[in-house]
Amino acid sequence: MSEFEWKEIKEEDEELFQEFYEKEQSRSCEHSFANNLLWSPFYGTKYCIIDGSLVFKSGREEITVSFPIGRTNTKRVVDKLISYFEEKEQPFCMHLVTPEQFERLEQMYPGRFQIRYERDAADYVYESEKLISLAGKKLHGKRNHINNFIKNYPDYQYERITEKNKEECLAMAQEWRVQNGCDSDPEKSAEFCVTLRALKELEQLQLVGGLIRAGGKVVAFSIGEKLCDDTFVVHIEKAYADIQGAYPMINQQFVLHEASEYTYINREEDTGAEGLRKAKLSYYPAFLQEKGTVTFK
Repeated sequence: MSEFEWKEIKEEDEELFQEFYEKEQSRSCEHSFANNLLWSPFYGTKYCIIDGSLVFKSGREEITVSFPIGRTNTKRVVDKLISYFEEKEQPFCMHLVTPEQFERLEQMYPGRFQIRYERDAADYVYESEKLISLAGKKLHGKRNHINNFIKNYPDYQYERITEKNKEECLAMAQEWRVQNGCDSDPEKSAEFCVTLRALKELEQLQLVGGLIRAGGKVVAFSIGEKLCDDTFVVHIEKAYADIQGAYPMINQQFVLHEASEYTYINREEDTGAEGLRKAKLSYYPAFLQEKGTVTFK
């Protein structure tokens, strides 16, 4: 029997996870302790260390696992995971696998697996310099939005989120929740819960936050962290939709103040939401970080 000890993800696991992430860097947004911790209650995510590799399991009835992280004997770990699925009498399924990871699977098991890339799960990755400068004809509209914001709110300020202004962000998030009908939409409700916890535990989770203040009031905020040596990930971005330019402003200012030393900015996936996809494409990503589901052929 392949008895694995699947554990709940807890805040005290951060140092353990970071050791694995340092060994095997990735630009995928799932390569983040905070992301896994914050979303684990909604996906039923647990983890296990198998032969020196970190593996996640998601789902409650039909389960799926992640590609092992750790650069140990990956084939031995995958063999054990295959046996685990056989014992559960469930079809083998590995989620959010990158092209690089699938290539490693192909080398270990030639022709045995197939991958179905999911467009809704692809991360949008941008060049930080372009998000800051917004140079060129393609981003002319973004510059206009920002210029209009500055014209309407010449007193605007960018501030890093601290204990001093965190309560204002929490109050803004509550207002945003009402305006966006989160209570009647399970996905938005989950996202709102994640946002609140990220704000409340910002320091403990080693996240970085920034806000835009206009007319003395918080109108937008963003939260992110280092993902790997050359990439910063933006996990959360909230702004009042009725304040023209608030979203482009926080997008630009957050990267300018908190992530300008990184080459790339991962702004995560669009989950298939039409409006979000249009917005993310309008910034012209450098590339999409593809991820797919792996099953037996």
